[in-house]
Amino acid sequence: MAGPAIPETRVLAIASHVVHGYVGNTMATFVMQSLGCEVSAINTVNFSNHTAYKQFKGRKTPAEEITELYQGLKQSRLNDFDVMLSGYISTAEAVEAVGKIGRDLKFEAGTKPGSFFWVLDPVMGDNGSLYVGEDVVPAYKNVIIQADMILPNQYEAELLSGVKITDVPSIVEAITVLHKTYFIPHVMITSLRLDSETGKVTSESQTLTVVGSTARKDQTPRLFKITIPALPLFFSGTGDMFAALLIPRFRAAITSASLTQTQRWQSPDSVPPTSLPLAHAATLVLASMQVVLRKTLDARDVEVAELEKREAQRKEPGDEEEAARMAKDRELARTKAAEVRVVRNVGDLREPGEVERFRAEELDATGENQVEGELQSEAGEAKPDELVVLKSEGAVHATSPE
Repeated sequence: MAGPAIPETRVLAIASHVVHGYVGNTMATFVMQSLGCEVSAINTVNFSNHTAYKQFKGRKTPAEEITELYQGLKQSRLNDFDVMLSGYISTAEAVEAVGKIGRDLKFEAGTKPGSFFWVLDPVMGDNGSLYVGEDVVPAYKNVIIQADMILPNQYEAELLSGVKITDVPSIVEAITVLHKTYFIPHVMITSLRLDSETGKVTSESQTLTVVGSTARKDQTPRLFKITIPALPLFFSGTGDMFAALLIPRFRAAITSASLTQTQRWQSPDSVPPTSLPLAHAATLVLASMQVVLRKTLDARDVEVAELEKREAQRKEPGDEEEAARMAKDRELARTKAAEVRVVRNVGDLREPGEVERFRAEELDATGENQVEGELQSEAGEAKPDELVVLKSEGAVHATSPE
């Protein structure tokens, strides 16, 4: 099932870049181009590889250079974008620079409702730990009011809303705050470990839940959820794949619903949660991702089995130095084996299978929220990897060097 036809879409993608592998703009550009989008990319970092390898070369892009690159596009009248996707941004100054780009594009489109749309992934941290500077959080709070859609993980949603997410009522509260405080019409919280029986968020859940909402005119949420199996592998770039797939799928759904000339692509209040264009788009996105990631898992298992055969035939290390080198080689080889096979499985991006398994359900928001007071951050193990952004357990989103 391909879903509604995807209209021609010009996208400005501002995110990280790696020479090898598929994360950040390397993932997002390929995915969106595969679905027919014209993509212009500004890279916020340029690295040899993502930091799951525990070593890399390269540098961050200064805020001034991000601005300069955009100004170069603008002076040549090349800034006629329909959508902007912003992902990993390394510093508060760079967040502010990207915010100015978003505002400029919105100003340019001001007389044509619906002609420009900003999707913002507020990459800041996961599992209770930041992997950007603390000043990046208030920088994002200052710019997200300009965004039309945000894609935080649980921890990022907590940081932005000030609500500790522990159960369904607190999920509802967090999304309501994001709608009403920042006037963001579309919100999707990714990769919640939500127990379907208790309605509690728990690390023991064997599934992942994505919760989305398109606000009504009064900024109250229309909530839906999609539950998917949690795969037992550490992937890189899944958050970037999600965002990149969502843009063409959402634009197609909006076009099908005749909302492309509607301010911020908001559906009328009469549209129920599971009939929202965002819900339809997310269904296709997750169906594609599940197939690609399962095929990646299968290919990785075959490759690792071959690695283990070769390792079994090697001589024992002669000393500690050789043993350490061999251990490092094993780790690097397994990390490479887990790279997402997005190119080989491009057909699954265009034609997702088993769509019915990922149909959206309305989120039951009943119950009393027991959470009060300020956000309480669970400590969790710090993960200072510079280019690794965990969007879910065992899944890496982007690149983040500090």
